[in-house]
Amino acid sequence: MREAQPKRRRGRSIFSTLLILAGLALIGTAGFIWGKAQLRYYKQHQVNEFLAGYVKLNDDSTDGIEDGDKGPQPPTVDWAGLKAINDEVIAWLHVPGTQINYPIYQADNNDRYLRNTATGEYSVGGQLFNDFECTRPGMVDMLTLTYGHHMFDGSMFESIAEMDEQDNFDAIDLVWYVTEQSAYQLEPLLLYYTTPDDEEVRLFNWETKDEFHAYLEKLLSKAVTKRADAAERIKETDHVLALITCNYYDDYGRTILVCSPKPDA
Repeated sequence: MREAQPKRRRGRSIFSTLLILAGLALIGTAGFIWGKAQLRYYKQHQVNEFLAGYVKLNDDSTDGIEDGDKGPQPPTVDWAGLKAINDEVIAWLHVPGTQINYPIYQADNNDRYLRNTATGEYSVGGQLFNDFECTRPGMVDMLTLTYGHHMFDGSMFESIAEMDEQDNFDAIDLVWYVTEQSAYQLEPLLLYYTTPDDEEVRLFNWETKDEFHAYLEKLLSKAVTKRADAAERIKETDHVLALITCNYYDDYGRTILVCSPKPDA
């Protein structure tokens, strides 16, 4: 019996050592995964910063006599520079008060820019892109669809996901959609949740305005946040822009922000 005690102690010591090694291995693995994720976000940030060099923001312009009553001015985009990098660029999206300040691309499919940059390299955030079935360069169809990832560092479309709180929704009053030909001043109309298999998301045109307005009214009935006068605005709306990103509330859903043109723009 006396000889068994040292054996039990050695057994406990070995077991404790194995637990410590397993714990260190788990910590090391977690550190590696975290570091890899941070590197991917860093590379995405570099891409965003590089492309942002091709636009000049004019957010300081305000209404007033001293400004010549110009009002808000759209971003000034170097289209030649962007096209030299990738000629599939079609628009620029900027939402003052958020980090959203990115080019929009459009391919012949909805996969190319999910995880690829404008230069064709892998990227965790990809690029903003319009649905391949939308009429170029966007804001032509009754409904234009723009997709963007929900990143956790505030970039890409995380700001869209955060607009499911009414205070955040109300804080945004201007969305710029700029093409080589036109600059559209939009404002948030409503935000709703849906699922990836919702077949009514990828609709682009309707036979009549009444049918289009009925569609928007249906979305309004599902809205999580909205303008106080959304119902009245819908009656005056000819076309809208839908900004689509992921949410993680019910497994893997979608958050969609619908924006309509400012009536006084």
